Order: sequence, then C-alpha cells, then structure tokens
Amino acid sequence: MPLYYICGMDIQQLYTGCLSEAAYLIASDGEAAVIDPLRDVDTYVQMAKEKNVQIKYIFETHFHADFVSGHIDLAQKTGAPIIYGPDTNAGFKVHVAKDGEEFMVGKLKIKAIHTPGHTLESTCYLLHDESGAPHCIFTGDTLFVGDVGRPDLFSGNLSKEELAGMMYETLNNKIKPLNDNIIVYPAHGPGSACGKSLGPETHSTIGAQKATNYALKDMDKETFIKTVTTGLSTPPAYFPINARINKEGYTSLDEVYEKGLRALSIAEFKNEVAEGALILDTRASTVFTNGFVPDSISIGLDGRFAEWAGILLPFDTPILLVTEAGSEKESVTRLARVGIDNVHGYLKGGYEAWQDAGEQIDMIIDIEADEFAMDLPHDPMIEVIDVRKPGEFETAHVRGARSLPLSDLTDPLNIAVIEDDRNLYVHCAGGYRSVIAASLLKRQGLHNLRNILGGFGEIKNQKKIPVVYAGKTV
Repeated sequence: MPLYYICGMDIQQLYTGCLSEAAYLIASDGEAAVIDPLRDVDTYVQMAKEKNVQIKYIFETHFHADFVSGHIDLAQKTGAPIIYGPDTNAGFKVHVAKDGEEFMVGKLKIKAIHTPGHTLESTCYLLHDESGAPHCIFTGDTLFVGDVGRPDLFSGNLSKEELAGMMYETLNNKIKPLNDNIIVYPAHGPGSACGKSLGPETHSTIGAQKATNYALKDMDKETFIKTVTTGLSTPPAYFPINARINKEGYTSLDEVYEKGLRALSIAEFKNEVAEGALILDTRASTVFTNGFVPDSISIGLDGRFAEWAGILLPFDTPILLVTEAGSEKESVTRLARVGIDNVHGYLKGGYEAWQDAGEQIDMIIDIEADEFAMDLPHDPMIEVIDVRKPGEFETAHVRGARSLPLSDLTDPLNIAVIEDDRNLYVHCAGGYRSVIAASLLKRQGLHNLRNILGGFGEIKNQKKIPVVYAGKTV
C-alpha cells in the first residue's frame, strides 16, 4: 500500500525487514522514479506496470555497504538513467547530479541535495508536490529516525572524524533548515548496522527529528564529532565488499539465477562437496536441529538471513543449498542481495531426499530452559556458550558463561578456546543465532552440545539459573 497518495502523487515504501532496508517508488502522471532499489528489480518493474507508469529515473542516495543495489539491472531493464550525487565515481554509466539539480517525475519535482558525511557522495532527494511545495525528503543513510549514518564505513582515505565533520555541516546547513512538516523517508529502519541506534519507525518528520534525534541537538562541531564517532560497533566484514560491488558493478541477477537454480542429484551434490563446496541449509532453525546433511551451516530464512550470510559465508567459495521445497529462488535472491553470487545449485528433493536415500545425517539436541536449569548445578563439565553480541552479554548473562559472539565463530582460533571434553550449552537471545552457532561448532568437530530453546529470553525466567546483571548476580 502507498504511504502517501493524494492529487496524483503516489509514494510507496518497500521495506525489507531482514535487511532493515527501505526502497521507494514515486509515481505521478504516467512517470515513476525508484530510490535505492534492491537487487531483485522485477518487483519495481511489475509495480510500474500495474500502475501504468514508466520508470524515468533511478536515484541512489550513496554507495550502499549493507546490500547490493539493483540500480544496474533496473537501468538495463527500463532504460532509465542512474542518478548519483556529487563526488561520485562509478565503474558504469551514471548521471552525476549537481547539488540543487532538479528532476521532473510527472508533475512532481525532485531536487538533489548533496549531504556528505556518511559517505562523500551521499545525497538526499527533496520531493515537491504538484503545487511546488516541499513534501518529503528521501534521506538515504544521512538521516534515520533517531539516528544518523555512521561515518566509518566506505569513506576512501578519509577518517571517521573528517566525515563526521562533514556530517555536522550537512545537518546544520541542509537538513535542519527544512520545514518541520516535511516527511523523512530514510533508507533503513531498526536493526540496521548503518547507524548506532535507529528508532522503531521507518519514517518521521523533520520537526520530530529536531525534537528527538540526538544528532540534531544544538552542539558545537567538536562535541558532535565525538558524539557520533563514540560507541560504534565493528561493522560487518561484508560491508566494504558490498560497497565495492555497488561502485564497480556486478553480474546480472538473471545470470546468478541460471547458475544457482540447478537441481542437483545426491551424487552431483556430493561431488560438488568433495570439490570444496560449502553446504548452506536455509530451512527454519527449529527444523534444522531435527536433522540435516552433515557439515551444513544453518542460516534460516526465518531470521536476518541475508545479514548473517554476508557476515559468516565466504564470497569466494561455491555454495550448495538445502531448502524447503519452493524456497530455492528466495534463498538465491536473498544471498545475492548481499553479493553472494556463487551458488552452484540446490539438493533436489531437499533434506528429505537425502534422508530417504539412507545417507548419513546429523542432529542438534534441543533442550528447554527449565531442563538447562536442572542440569546446571549437577554437571561440572557444563560450559555455557553465549553467542549474543558483546553489548547484550554485558547487560546480563548466565554466571560463568563464555561470551563467543556469533560473528566471531568463523575464526577457528576463537573456537579453539573451547575444551572438546566439555558439555556445551549454546544460547543466544531467542534461539535463531544459537542454531547457526551450533552448526558452525559442529563443523569444527564439537558435537557434544545442546541448543537452549528460547535463548536468554527463557533462561532469565528460570529462578534456579544465576544471572549477572551489571556485575551483580541475581
């Protein structure tokens, strides 16, 4: 459904939860523009067809680091030019807009406003309605609800402090002077690693952000730089890879589908594994633990799939899929959204075919939190592995637990600290990440483990389990 439709102006936000990403389609009087499209661009082509509009422009707010944009494929399918802001250097044909340059989409005017800070080329797009009044602004990663884009991602030779200084000038000279009633449509919502602490909404207004966003409070430049550069977590390792892909170009998604959507027999599947291919199981985590192809990595489509795939999977190793029937294309698509294009096919018939053929299988033991509570006092060989983020662990954790964040488990040296004779009880916050972690631990030869269902959310409700809150055991 459109977020806004009046007087022939149609603005639709297309939000993808597992990436916390918002793309936009704007339509007016037979013409349309797309802002920050995802890689699977057929959605926008079909939407334009249904609205009986022609896609005239593809606007990019910056070179995204957290996903591969669909700008190139969409341009090839529609003939629309790709628009970036000033200071853009790309490996493909683009129109580099001047600061203040205007574009007409039907009866609407879109004005490019250069807003460096998150990246050098970052640009917002201010949309004016049919009367010429400014109505909304598409802020990319410059301004979020409750936050601003972090200045330490894809910035060339500039330091985060230098970019933060640019962000200060951008916010004070170009964002804060805008009318309070202008709607803010950012590129990301809650959960995105492109900011420190995004709010729960996916749109707001300039006035609301002036009142509530810490980065828009009155402060001097030095204080601002310190504020926005303090407390930044380490960005996911795939961010610079995606930023480079977006800047230099990529393989057509149609070619990725052609290679990745091959149904492999068990014999073909095993041959690919023997040659070094990695097995990725995209079934739900609750299904995976009941049985899977040995050495599989579990990253279920039911969670933040693309993000964890980008963090944990190699970009230069062939990947084979085990999926639920009918989820093959979705799995390939969501991997491609973060630039993982090297899928070589999927197991025909899925896990069931593997099991029915009498092939070797593996399992992960699930236990409830109350069973963990009963085991903990009586088994001196238990080691609790907490795979949540460091900040989550510091807030509260099981007394004596070892903190091993999921993002660190691809390094065998981090796993080597675990003694292989221990009884491992693995948990996260709710159960999704702990299954991924358990699959990684099994690949490293640690099989004496249990996955705690419901994670820390259930553990903290068990009175018999000692939990440390801010240094104090409860």
